[in-house]
Amino acid sequence: MTKTVTASMIIIGDEILSGRTKDANLTHLSLWLNRMGVQLREVRVIPDVGPVIQDTVNDLRVCYDYVFTTGGIGPTHDDITGENIAKAFGVPYVQSEQAFALLQNHYGGEGVSDARLRMTMIPKGASLIKNPVSAAPGFQIENVFVMAGIPIVMQSMLLDLEMRIFGGDKMLSKAIHVFEGESYFAGMLEEVEKEFPQVSLGSYPFFRNKRYGASFVLRSQVESDLDQALEMLKLKIGVMGKECFDGEAEL
Repeated sequence: MTKTVTASMIIIGDEILSGRTKDANLTHLSLWLNRMGVQLREVRVIPDVGPVIQDTVNDLRVCYDYVFTTGGIGPTHDDITGENIAKAFGVPYVQSEQAFALLQNHYGGEGVSDARLRMTMIPKGASLIKNPVSAAPGFQIENVFVMAGIPIVMQSMLLDLEMRIFGGDKMLSKAIHVFEGESYFAGMLEEVEKEFPQVSLGSYPFFRNKRYGASFVLRSQVESDLDQALEMLKLKIGVMGKECFDGEAEL
């Protein structure tokens, strides 16, 4: 019996939606969750709009084991993530003495400006997520983890979550590639997935050295099913008189 643990991610920020800033956190979080045995199942990119933040958090936190947010917890007027997550949970938005002490220690007594004080506010009952880079913490409330949008800060915050996340059976993957258009193999891909419902099979076309081809990536939490599905696919490709190669094609 496999154990599946799921997560979703909310990327918050008008600058992401406008294209002014490229998100660099999704790939890093997804790979980190894979290592933790957690499957990232859904990602939403939303604006800095209070009701949208509240509705999205409340929607996803009941659908997934974990929810991760990035963005909107800085010192400026448009950093409204924290207060709206407090509203989503129906709790007061209060100053954390612990967060204040961290910033005071980092910046010095006179360095904690009114703007920086905004970063000491958290929903009542939340616990802090350490920030080794700039001290201003994120926070966790129930199964929702609220982190910075700056990639180096967000990545450093994950270090504090490694003992808070409890994963399931890890998703395993294996791949092969062929130098033929993927349309040649559509029928057999369906046959393999039908035979092994615990295996997902993705087809990714490529063009390299003036040749078309496709990489087939198989993923499953059940290693025996994964191996058998891969062997079945290889045999079917061989019956067609085509040659396949281990791993994804180098692009």
